[in-house]
This record gives sequence, structure tokens and C-alpha cells, in this order.
Amino acid sequence: MVTPFLEQKLQAYHDTYEQLKGALRWKVSDQRTLMMVASMYVVNNKPFHLQQFLKVSDYIKDNVGAFNTLKSSPRFTIGAMLDVYFDEPEKKFHELIEIYEQMVDERFSRGTSTYLAAQVLLGQKEEGNSIPIDRVMKVYKGMSSHHFFLTSSTDYPLAVLLAGRDGTVDKIMDHVEHFYKELSKNGFSKGNDLQFLSHILSIDSETKPDELVRQSIKIYDTFKTSWKRPKGMHYPLVGLLALLKDGENEVLTVLEASDRLGSEKPFRWHKDMNLIMAANLTMSEKLDNPALLGTGIYAAVDAIIQAQQAAMIAAVSAATVVSSSGDGGS
Repeated sequence: MVTPFLEQKLQAYHDTYEQLKGALRWKVSDQRTLMMVASMYVVNNKPFHLQQFLKVSDYIKDNVGAFNTLKSSPRFTIGAMLDVYFDEPEKKFHELIEIYEQMVDERFSRGTSTYLAAQVLLGQKEEGNSIPIDRVMKVYKGMSSHHFFLTSSTDYPLAVLLAGRDGTVDKIMDHVEHFYKELSKNGFSKGNDLQFLSHILSIDSETKPDELVRQSIKIYDTFKTSWKRPKGMHYPLVGLLALLKDGENEVLTVLEASDRLGSEKPFRWHKDMNLIMAANLTMSEKLDNPALLGTGIYAAVDAIIQAQQAAMIAAVSAATVVSSSGDGGS
């Protein structure tokens, strides 16, 4: 059931999206970019101020080279992340660029995915958890060694989060592979989406792996019973709900919230995206529970939402950066 608090979040998401659409209608070729930006503010309980957001986005555009990908629409998602997570986003942007260049020196490819990974590294550093970039590359190579054809630059942000775990790279990869093999035996389709789910489940260091597998299967089956078989792109939200002991009880709430979004004109053509946004907003409501603050589940859910957002941003940016590169700035 959609609670009054979740109702407020859905309304805030709608209102923020409408403000963004009014300001950036002709500057973003894929409206999902605006949906992601709006969700960042609402999920993180950050008040949205349009002029501040545009100021940060303009600052990014004015401080990169003529052919940099941040001249186009990715600057809006990077700008939103900086505005959401840091008090001085313009200052932090220069730190982001430093980390980005260090990653390029470690043979990470240039582009949106590396900026997103640098953003995650910057956030970890801010929390006092600096992660060596060479370790991130080792984790990425470990990911690639297990699933060469499934691993791409869009996995960079996940590599950062996994690199922050304790243990050797081999141990981390074995942990990920355990999820992949067990879930593939239980109805989940092999491929990039299952690899992504396996990675995000690995971020939770407190729950026993077999329990996370059981929870994931239970939630997957609940979706099939209550709605339909989830698509691969929805596997991450299965992983999110699996972190809750009673995650299957939240499936109907997610579906109801998704239907609410689908009934609104701005979102009616984005059903798959609506389900993901509904899950993120539902889980963000759970994070607002004071009892979860400072716990492992809080950190895991927060990290998984970040990873999911980064993956979606990278995917959308890859599809739109060419068409949007000729657009004017904000």
C-alpha cells in the first residue's frame, strides 16, 4: 500500500520532473535523463532548486573542453549528483576531474561511465573511505575475467563499490559468481542483467549470501504471481527488495506506485522506468526509518541505489550523447 509519506515522494518526483522539463525541454533528447535527475533529489531528500541545479550544470559545461562529453546532456546528471551529495558542488567538480584523470591514467576509458565512477570514488573519499584506483581496475579486470562479453565500461561504478569491500579481488569475484550461478539455476536469465544483480547483492556484507539468494527468488516469484515475469532490466529492483527481510511484502507497494506514475501524462510512455523509479522511491522511504541509520542495510541500500542510477545514466547517455552533442547549453 502506498503510504502518505510515499505519496509525498511521488508528488515531489512529479513536481521536480515538471520543473526540469520546463527548463530543459530542448536540451535533453531523452526524457529519462530528467526522470533520473528528479529521482536523485527525491530519493536523497535533497530539496530541488532549479536555478542552483542549472548553475552547477552550466559551471560543468564552462569548465570542460569543447569536445568533452560533459558539454552535452551528461552534465545534467553529473551536475545533479554533485548538487545532491556535496555542499560545494562547483569546488567538488574539480576534485572529480582530478580523480577522473587519475582513472584514465590507470587505463579506464574516457567517457560518462568513468565520470560516474569518479563520482562514486569522490563520495567514498568524502566519507573517509578512500579506495585506491589501481584496486578498482583489478576488480574490473576480475569482473571481465569471469564474464568477458558481459563486462563493459558501464560496470565501472560497480567496480568502485566492490573494490571498497574487504578481502582479495579473487574472494570478491568468487562471492559475485556464487550469486550468478545460484540465481541462474532458479529462473533468472543469464546475461548482463543477472551479472549486475549479482554485483549489487555482493555489496551487502552483513546478510548471508544464501539468504540473499532465497530472498531474491521469493521476490522474483512474488512479482510473477502479482504482475508478470520481471524483465532483466528489473533485476536490480529485485536485489533492492531482497535486502529487506520482508521484501516480498513491498512488491505490491512498488507495483501500485508504478501504476500511479504510469497514470500521469509525463510518465505514461515509460512503464519500465516507472517500475524502477517506484522501487527506488519505496526503498528511500525505508531509509528514512531512523532505526536503519548507521546500519549495514542502510549503507547497502544506499550504495545499490547509487549503482543502479549510475548504470541507468551510463546506458541512457551512451544512447543519446551523439544526438545531444549539438544541442545548446543550459
